[in-house]
Amino acid sequence: MIEHKRQSYYELMADYNDWMNQKLYATCAEVPDELRQKDVGAFFQSIHGTLNHLLFGDRVWMGRFMGQPFAAKIGELLYADFDELRQQREISDRQMIEWSRQLSDEWLSQPFSYTSGVAKKNIQLPAWVLVTHLFNHQTHHRGQITVLLHQLGYDLGVTDIPWLPSLNAIDEQ
Repeated sequence: MIEHKRQSYYELMADYNDWMNQKLYATCAEVPDELRQKDVGAFFQSIHGTLNHLLFGDRVWMGRFMGQPFAAKIGELLYADFDELRQQREISDRQMIEWSRQLSDEWLSQPFSYTSGVAKKNIQLPAWVLVTHLFNHQTHHRGQITVLLHQLGYDLGVTDIPWLPSLNAIDEQ
């Protein structure tokens, strides 16, 4: 039996997020830029637009959690260049992994207040609910991108948590 260090849910999700983004960007790099940028009627128009939104969402939430507000508006294109977007994604993923390792049960159980840019009002919920939302939001939009990639004939491969390389549960990944 393989022994594993027990991770918190949030450490696991940060690790999973990083792995999936690496897979996603590697597959998206195979898609010609014209197709990545093409408006196909997705919530954020294109594959590139959805990748951009994922980074935007992560930076907004991480900014809130770390007390360093991220000053951009929803739908704003952060990086038009795919390679720059990918580089920034990697930076954010590393930051999330490090941050997730520092989370405490005490902080997660505390009320967390923020101003919603969508609802235009103040909201207060337990921090654990909002951190869970951070990771759920990522999964939601990555799912949209995998559908768009599939429609173009690209296969992301396995996306299930048991295949997460850091778990070392599967011999061939």
